[in-house]
Amino acid sequence: MAMSCPLNRYLLLMAQEHLEFRLPEIKSLLSLFGGQFISSQETYGKSPFWILSIPSEDIARNLMKRTVCAKSIFELWGHGKSPEELYSSLKNYPVEKMVPFLHSDSTYKIKIHTFNKTLTQEEKVKRIDIADGQRELIESYSVKKRHFIGNTSMDAGLSFIMANHGKVKENDIVFDPFVGTGGLLIASAHFGAYVYGTDIDYNTVHGLGKASRKNQKWRGPDENIRANLRQYGLEKYYLDVLVSDASKPSWRKGTYFDAIITDPPYGIRESTRKTGSQKEIPKGMEKCPESHVPVSLSYHLSDMFFDLLNFAAETLVLGGRLVYWLPVYTPEYTEEMVPWHPCLRLISNCEQKLSSHTSRRLITMEKVKEFENRDEYSHLLSDHFLLYQGHNSFREKYFSGVTKRIAKDEKSSQQ
Repeated sequence: MAMSCPLNRYLLLMAQEHLEFRLPEIKSLLSLFGGQFISSQETYGKSPFWILSIPSEDIARNLMKRTVCAKSIFELWGHGKSPEELYSSLKNYPVEKMVPFLHSDSTYKIKIHTFNKTLTQEEKVKRIDIADGQRELIESYSVKKRHFIGNTSMDAGLSFIMANHGKVKENDIVFDPFVGTGGLLIASAHFGAYVYGTDIDYNTVHGLGKASRKNQKWRGPDENIRANLRQYGLEKYYLDVLVSDASKPSWRKGTYFDAIITDPPYGIRESTRKTGSQKEIPKGMEKCPESHVPVSLSYHLSDMFFDLLNFAAETLVLGGRLVYWLPVYTPEYTEEMVPWHPCLRLISNCEQKLSSHTSRRLITMEKVKEFENRDEYSHLLSDHFLLYQGHNSFREKYFSGVTKRIAKDEKSSQQ
């Protein structure tokens, strides 16, 4: 829709969680549906009330069909810090837009939302509700109710936020190179995308080995990613999941994905591995039986993220998005630590706290240039900020903080 058309003002009621993720999600979804983020507000911070200018009610409705960071949206007739300001604002609202709702035989319903206070029924006045956000998805897709889970299955709410940051839409092809138990595939499939994934862990891909649920020793014969999609009626969007090494992509040239959405392992609850041997003895793969499980070795986190960006630059469609989690040691973090690639533009960088000294950043990047030159590789803006010199760097820093806290608590209890 052309942005020259008159813009209507809407009041967006935001959820009070994952605060840093809200603005990038709303911007991404407005862009997806043909609008753009226009607002007279200077800051958004912790406020649940956002005033936006949107070209049409259709875009507003499409926004609410996707967002998990917003609760409701209202057509804004007026606002003010006092009754006088509100009355003055209402007087300036076009009468022709009010008339359809002011007939004597018209019916209406008012849903009241309050923030940090409670109103009596007499105080409950104001706006007509247009649509509700998709907050119910968090409960209906809860990991607790899922058939197949693992130690690191992604929270349902964050999975949908990642899909929205990736601008996933119907008939897209979405790929997860560190698929695990496939939680991120479910969110993308819900929005009508066809999903595909790989993982180096044979047992996880095939649903074998020990179960992650309490009081269950082994996984059942039907515990796998496909069964999860079947559980939600999304099996038709399942393409496949394969045992594969993300450090050695096996895709032919011309393979393109609309989005790559992934949560790489950090070495905390899941190890970071790639195929190879410390002895570096080459073996002919044609001599290996089908059941052969190759030797693996540590996969340095720095190499993992560089490989991921290089892969995304080569296999994403132009305008496609890469969405991934980057773990950081908070005291040392700077924005220069985020890997960069000449074919990818940084869209957003949001933080989720893991502990007092660690967090993970949700990085969203968009492909803005075709991958042509093999010399265009992912790198940091400065070698001084090389994130992880060794495989266990983040793991050691993560647990060093835990050890210090335990020692401090023990010392306090003895005093």
